[in-house]
Amino acid sequence: MEPLQHDSLIPLYHQLMERLKESIEKRYWTPGDKIPSENQLMDQFGVSRNTAKKAIEELVQEGILYRIQGKGTFVAKPKFQQSLMGFYSFSKVLKEKGLNPKDIILKLEEVKPTAKVREALQLGEDEDVIEMKRLRCANDEPYILESSFIPKNVVSDMEKLKKVGEISLYDLFAQEFNIIVTRAKEAFEPVLIRPEESEYLQTENGRPALLLERTAYDTNGVIVEFCISIVRGDRCRFYTELT
Repeated sequence: MEPLQHDSLIPLYHQLMERLKESIEKRYWTPGDKIPSENQLMDQFGVSRNTAKKAIEELVQEGILYRIQGKGTFVAKPKFQQSLMGFYSFSKVLKEKGLNPKDIILKLEEVKPTAKVREALQLGEDEDVIEMKRLRCANDEPYILESSFIPKNVVSDMEKLKKVGEISLYDLFAQEFNIIVTRAKEAFEPVLIRPEESEYLQTENGRPALLLERTAYDTNGVIVEFCISIVRGDRCRFYTELT
């Protein structure tokens, strides 16, 4: 790697970040490889411990690197990337990218909706919903912790929802209930992973994540699902294009 420019206006930690990124992009290091320690980076680039530490911490926050306590810092797998330019299915996108989708159903029962869920689904005060909580994985690695809330009149037989994982939820809607989901509205906001979520997602408490809320509609414009997801920020990236 090229030496850092100590007389540059660009902070040394940022220059070091770019050198480390370049090594990963050029596949000098590949996913799972251990990178040099802080001490080694200090010696190689002539920087302070704080500079080396900050560069590594920034790349860990971006999901480019990850730490294992007592073992070191390693190159992370590339993030799952999804365009927001059109309607998409997480399961189908994973398959298209050569990844194996897997859904683990954690909860499936009829519940009283919260005020937020009731408003999102446009339900009356006394109407219950079906809640399906699931862990969504790619190649057995958890990416998303998701809770889908479905109006009872949408699903004639709740037991059929147990097939989710064998096929996608929206394919199941079409095959079993003659409901075609044609569009959805999504909202995103940054959050930090909470303790219970970290256990399911197999990541550290307090790590960055995205809170994703989706409202899905059928061909008649009727709301058929409201979904709340916690998406691992170190494994997923969403993007759009502006023209």
